[in-house]
Amino acid sequence: MNKDLERTFLNALEKSQEKLFRICYSYATNPEETKDLFQEVLIHIWKALPNFKGDASLSTWMYRITLNVALRYRSNLQRAKNRISQIGSITIEQIGEQQEESESRHKLDLLRQCVRSLNEIDKAVITLYLEELPYKEIGTVLGLKENTVAVRVKRIKKKLLNCLNEKL
Repeated sequence: MNKDLERTFLNALEKSQEKLFRICYSYATNPEETKDLFQEVLIHIWKALPNFKGDASLSTWMYRITLNVALRYRSNLQRAKNRISQIGSITIEQIGEQQEESESRHKLDLLRQCVRSLNEIDKAVITLYLEELPYKEIGTVLGLKENTVAVRVKRIKKKLLNCLNEKL
């Protein structure tokens, strides 16, 4: 690959790396799988970069690839008979931090658990929403109308609130 393509990749990765990683985190079941999924996403983005046409922004295009790879990953994981599904499990780390910080971490873990329990399209919508993407861009990534995204976000928030209330 040429140097311009490599620079484009590295610049885009620098700007979007944390968001892409958090999307991967939403679809993986543990930290090691998150890292593996993230690496898989980067490989797919790198391989597809020469075909980027610019119909959408580079970040939108990268989110779409990330979600497609994550959805394929989830599908393959669910098909594997010899693996135990860990959806709904949470790990709470106790590191001797202050009570308040521990409670916040616990609530964040519960929220992540609730997000993981959503169906795939709702999970994709709320993950991109939490990354502060505008409704229009979420719609572009997922192939939905902007109004549809707004309605889904409102409904998903209610689902998450109910899920959190059940767990607290």
